Amino acid sequence: MTKAEIQFVRSLADKRTRDEEHLFLAEGDKLIAEIIASGWKIRHLYALEGHFEGRAEQISPKEMERISQLKTASTSLAVVEQPCHMAAKSAPATALSLALDGVQNPGNLGTIIRLADWFGVEDIYCSEDTADCFNPKGVQATMGAILRVRVHYLPLADFLRRTRESGVEVYGTMLDGQNIYDVELAPTGVIVMGNEGRGVSRECAASFSQRLLIPAYSVAGQGSESLNVAMATGIVCAEFRLRMR
Repeated sequence: MTKAEIQFVRSLADKRTRDEEHLFLAEGDKLIAEIIASGWKIRHLYALEGHFEGRAEQISPKEMERISQLKTASTSLAVVEQPCHMAAKSAPATALSLALDGVQNPGNLGTIIRLADWFGVEDIYCSEDTADCFNPKGVQATMGAILRVRVHYLPLADFLRRTRESGVEVYGTMLDGQNIYDVELAPTGVIVMGNEGRGVSRECAASFSQRLLIPAYSVAGQGSESLNVAMATGIVCAEFRLRMR
């Protein structure tokens, strides 16, 4: 690899460069094999000897360490073109979707994308200040689910307002909500999850048709203050899918 090539690949760790170039990085043989099978376009593929021979540019372990974004460099790295997902003006009335309001941690976002894939949620609508789903850490956390779940970035409060006006249920997770295990849940709608520290913004909460609470069962005063947003998303999605049985 030339010095310029190494610098360019490393620059894709920065969101601004990813947005300008419409590219992202993917690492690991399994993930890259899934990308190839999915039909997403790979701009460049680098690999160590014995990996993707005939398709990849073979590089040395030292070069891989220089371009890898992982603590332990993988055996292969791909520069992949970002897909273009067009979001509707409101969420569909026939499906269960997720909305994320200001989720900041790329690892949490990647895990939520993986959860969405597991529970058959095909679309995630994100506020514009939510972490970038093509952040290298987030891509790795999806474990390939980013290939099957569409992630949209848009003015979320307006999107939720239009969704509610169209008659679609908008569920929000709030500390002042009703116990999720005691309320009736529809099989379709939008589930809104909030920022790790602040929760859901007032602007987005204004469109809720129902506020939900995941109750704590720990001994009073001795339990955790809150759940990780990805953990909470998994619990809520599981409960919605359970009601569909």
